[in-house]
Amino acid sequence: MKTRTLLLLSVAVALAILLAGGVFLFQLTSETAAVERAAIGEDVSVGDVDVTVFGASGGEPILSIDVELGGVDDPAGVDSFALVTGDRRLAPMTAPAEGRCVDIGVEAQRCRIDFDVSGADGSNRLLVLRRGDEQRNWVLTAS
Repeated sequence: MKTRTLLLLSVAVALAILLAGGVFLFQLTSETAAVERAAIGEDVSVGDVDVTVFGASGGEPILSIDVELGGVDDPAGVDSFALVTGDRRLAPMTAPAEGRCVDIGVEAQRCRIDFDVSGADGSNRLLVLRRGDEQRNWVLTAS
């Protein structure tokens, strides 16, 4: 091939890449990816789980969140919950204890989800539940 042909081909490929990048940028700007926040006491469905968060209590070292869960038989249980603080994302405590949520059943159960917040900084606390492609958040205030 001649040098001129290679140069024209490279310019054409560069324009195609630029056009594809512009289309992708347009798609990103028109996308709404904000996660809807749920209110304390509001009944919500996240994926296949029905959840009501009644509030949070405690603080150091254990933050307890009073919830009602049900809708699906899920032995993995509360592993889909997380507590986001000012500096980290915490997994729930899953060791069996009286009143603690361990698994999710078809029948609604009222229990608590506990998080060890002893190493977390900040007072901002956000409970996150992610099931499949769906996610809901609750802003918590400890009482």
